Amino acid sequence: MTATRVLYLILTIVGATLPMYYFVSWFMENGWSLAAMVDAWHVNDATSGLVWDLTIAALALTVFIIAEAVVRRDWLSLIAIPATFCIGVSCGLPLYLFLRSRPRD
Repeated sequence: MTATRVLYLILTIVGATLPMYYFVSWFMENGWSLAAMVDAWHVNDATSGLVWDLTIAALALTVFIIAEAVVRRDWLSLIAIPATFCIGVSCGLPLYLFLRSRPRD
């Protein structure tokens, strides 16, 4: 495995664990209400801006992943889409780059 692929894998793991740590901590403290978490994301203009920034980035990444998967016939890379929306762009993007950089037959 190349050094770049190892770095993508490390970033995927860090990008999954850090956000999930904070999400789970928030849920443990405030209850398991997704609606309450969404409300917390929009508590002020700064957090609303960040939510929209990440949402647009996630949508752009999704379009790119789908377009590349069709052209390359690389259906495994589609797993990065649920990772992006369930965890975040910080996990989905390096996961996609890790999968896309694997050796092809």
